[in-house]
Amino acid sequence: MVMPFYVPPEQQMREKADFARKGISRGRSVIAVNYVDGAMFVADNPSATLNKLSEIYDRIAFAAVGKYSEFEQLRVGGIRNAEVRGYQYAREDVSGRSLANAYANALGTAFSDSPKPFEVELLVAEVTDADVELYHILYDGSITDEQGYVAIGGSAEAINTRLAEAYREGLTLPAALQVARRSLVGPGEQALEPKNLEVAGLDRTRGRRKFFRLPPARVAELLEEGVIA
Repeated sequence: MVMPFYVPPEQQMREKADFARKGISRGRSVIAVNYVDGAMFVADNPSATLNKLSEIYDRIAFAAVGKYSEFEQLRVGGIRNAEVRGYQYAREDVSGRSLANAYANALGTAFSDSPKPFEVELLVAEVTDADVELYHILYDGSITDEQGYVAIGGSAEAINTRLAEAYREGLTLPAALQVARRSLVGPGEQALEPKNLEVAGLDRTRGRRKFFRLPPARVAELLEEGVIA
């Protein structure tokens, strides 16, 4: 009789975590930066059709890195979750916190119970009248509340270090875009062209729907306005 091969649970968790982290690190980075009127996402993404940034609901936006098919599945699920909650109760009852918790539960369950974890890392942002709530959800369901800025995917650790040096409160939209663009590349590297940047965000001064997306031409104009000496 052949005995089944035994793998300690802690080793299984380590191997799943390593697998997910390797997949995520191969992706291009996404940055979230708060600015004076809300929150902005900037992604290193040369594709014009495969978006990493999306609107989820009136005041809520979503960003992701990792395996596209997996985070697209999560994005669509989040939209459905928000629409059902808004229909059953009221639009005001749909919050970034509840959506982030739903994503954390889904990713945590998959990480624990499925042979293969999701190879994704997510950001969920909600803009209110006075603040921005920014949630960072990892492949294993871990969730953190970020303040001001955060980078995920690719060389996120180095990018977060550069963001910490450049970020300050009260940035205008052009200045925030310039900070994000400079932080995406290391010292001495050529800055990314506007056509290679996907830029979207939340603006509390807009109407009911706060989400906006900027075309490359507008990105180029804002970068010119936001030049930092």
